[in-house]
Amino acid sequence: MHELYASPEVVDAVRSRFGEAVVSDGEVDRPVLAQRAFATDEDRVWLEELLWPRVGSRMAQWRADLERRPEPPRAAVVEVPLLFEAGMEDVFDATIAVVASEELRASRAEARGHEALVERSARQLTQQEKAHRATYVVVNDGTVDELDSKLSELLEMLGS
Repeated sequence: MHELYASPEVVDAVRSRFGEAVVSDGEVDRPVLAQRAFATDEDRVWLEELLWPRVGSRMAQWRADLERRPEPPRAAVVEVPLLFEAGMEDVFDATIAVVASEELRASRAEARGHEALVERSARQLTQQEKAHRATYVVVNDGTVDELDSKLSELLEMLGS
């Protein structure tokens, strides 16, 4: 979905709302946009209203394309960080919450260079609430290989 940030319609809308500083090389500069959009609830809501319908539409198109294949995959996986907050959970047959402690999540996000961590976290449901709402829960408290193994086992079970 990162290509959304390069679509002319999104780039123009974001530039119009937040100024030229949020655009670099014809694409939205996501860290700069995060600083601006999460500064106020009004700006955050505006950005969500701009992006969420486009994300939903792209997911629906992708799923339809997969279903038209002569041999569709047994499972299709979409990562949606704000799935429950956006109210999109009913679009899926099942949901998987990948959860970790708040401290671990914050340190990982910081290591990836994410901006506006406090503001982003304030917008999200707690890990406990996501786990409660999800069909399945995977605890991500180890290495990437361990997470891959846990998710592979779950997907294998779902595909059976």
